[in-house]
Amino acid sequence: TFQRQLQQSDCQNLLMKKVFDTHMLFLQINQSAAALKHVFAALRLFVGKFPSAFFQGQADLCGSLCYEILKCCNHRSRSTQTEASALLYFFMRKNFEFNKQKSIVRSHLQLIKAVSQLIADAGIGGSRFQHSLAIINNFANGDKQMKNVNFPAEVKDLTKRIRTVLMATAQMKEHEKDPEMLVDLQYSLANSYASTPELRRTWLESMAKIHARNGDLSEAAMCYIHIAALIAEYLKRKGLFSMGWPAFLSITPNIK
Repeated sequence: TFQRQLQQSDCQNLLMKKVFDTHMLFLQINQSAAALKHVFAALRLFVGKFPSAFFQGQADLCGSLCYEILKCCNHRSRSTQTEASALLYFFMRKNFEFNKQKSIVRSHLQLIKAVSQLIADAGIGGSRFQHSLAIINNFANGDKQMKNVNFPAEVKDLTKRIRTVLMATAQMKEHEKDPEMLVDLQYSLANSYASTPELRRTWLESMAKIHARNGDLSEAAMCYIHIAALIAEYLKRKGLFSMGWPAFLSITPNIK
């Protein structure tokens, strides 16, 4: 009935936000497995009908949906886990199709951010969650329509990176009283996101906080300079800043 209003401004409007929040409430309040089955079906329909709400403009809706679906991937019920994994796979596939079969950068980024949040909020990462990641990989392997494109490889890369974050976080918990080891783990995690500036920046900021907490101010400064150089390089490629990372060479040769 309200399709025209919902599609205004490429689906970036107040009515869309209200309809989306109503859908999200069903995942935020405990439901029976039978009810959740219908919620997932409704969400599949919703994403299929309004992909630009998730894959264009602001990333808020995409991030919220990724967070709630991942939470369901850790659900006690096996059927809910499977349904949630199927919805997540469908969501990534829609992202790939929306981007003219080029990439799933947005869902990749939002899923990794959601995993990082959920580790703190809900303690995900156990066997239930690993089982869901395996289901998603199986979908990618068995999807005949996607056999000749890059999509299955992108899905596998994403699940591998999620496992890396989970592993690194578990190790960080183990070494939280050993600041040097902790920073080493943060550093390798930041490096694994060399190709994703937003996440690299997140982990570099996290490193800077640990350094500052330990009184290692020159190391913290080095993290912030790297963040600044990363942003400068991004702005240069956008044509908004002429120098890029060499602007910081006079401060430290490390910037290379």
